[in-house]
Amino acid sequence: MRASKQPAGPAGGRRISRSAAGLAALAGLAGVAWAARNIPAALGGQLAGARAERAARSPQFRDGTFHNRAGTRTTVPAPDRNLLRELIFGKQQRRPTAPVPLVRPAAETGIESTRELNVVWYGHASALIEIEGRRVLLDPVWSDRCSPSAAVGPRRLHEPPVRLDELPRIDAILISHDHYDHLDMATVRELTARQSAPFLVPLGVGAHLDRWGVPADRIIELDWSQTHRVADLEITCTAAQHFSGRGLRRNGTLWSSWVVAGRQRKVYYTGDSGYFDGYAEIGTAHGPFDVTLMQIGAYDRAWPSIHMFPEEAVSAHLELRGGLFVPVHWATFNLALHDWSEPVDRLWAETKARDVRLAVPRPGERVVVDDPPPVDGWWQAVA
Repeated sequence: MRASKQPAGPAGGRRISRSAAGLAALAGLAGVAWAARNIPAALGGQLAGARAERAARSPQFRDGTFHNRAGTRTTVPAPDRNLLRELIFGKQQRRPTAPVPLVRPAAETGIESTRELNVVWYGHASALIEIEGRRVLLDPVWSDRCSPSAAVGPRRLHEPPVRLDELPRIDAILISHDHYDHLDMATVRELTARQSAPFLVPLGVGAHLDRWGVPADRIIELDWSQTHRVADLEITCTAAQHFSGRGLRRNGTLWSSWVVAGRQRKVYYTGDSGYFDGYAEIGTAHGPFDVTLMQIGAYDRAWPSIHMFPEEAVSAHLELRGGLFVPVHWATFNLALHDWSEPVDRLWAETKARDVRLAVPRPGERVVVDDPPPVDGWWQAVA
């Protein structure tokens, strides 16, 4: 005997609605769990064992954390501002209004390898230095977000101009510090699989790489003023004025800038840093530099000690005894309250006023340091 069909009255409708709501809730929880699955690993490792003992011997380490040479504050009080309100309701144009133009790097130049010096900027702080036949990759971040989560956090404003599997053979990978816009777990894991280059990092950052499966013999941890040789290059970890941290704990790893020196050519990279007297000292000890890659974006008067304003970056470049100025740390992620194009607009004006040689490449464009492209204001068409 067939079971009789019950009419879908109000009670049946409520049961269906409750079932649908339950399924939606379960799907939502599953989605949250899926999005959060990699967060614990992305937070990285902790100082322990021999790594912690070495950190404790550093002049930069005391009371359980690393410190800048001068007392600094990550943020300063701004009683005349509500930063959260400004972030949500501010009138700044913090994104480009059209796609950022990307360039696939042209064939490498035929310059004699002993004189070769090129820079390929991939966006934000990620760049490739081609120096005397060697290649050094800086702060590679290829993920869609600079965040421990693939679902939330600052998202790229343009795609990487090349895929990681399209990179040439790399001789060294330099990391300036452990913030998510400079150290990305997914990128590190892929580079570990695809490349054989060592990772040169400031003290403590090796704990993150350990957790992500980088072999111990490919992790070189350095304190400020320490040098490691890679083939014919001398790579020196130099001071910066910043901070570190991937979770709730601050300053458990060191931050740095970097000097890359060949037999004839020299490059300086700021990493993230506020303006400080260390630039003049680095210029005296290691300069002059053929080219400097200088952080110019994500500044604000609420955090003046840890990121440079564009005008300060020009002063630092001059104190470093730099030749060509190539700006980095702008265009790719929305990390501050200023207009998207403001950093490079201010930089262009300041370099003209102070007679500083400037190249502003599109993401992916190769800059031949001895014959840089003229500044053409390309960003203004998409600002």
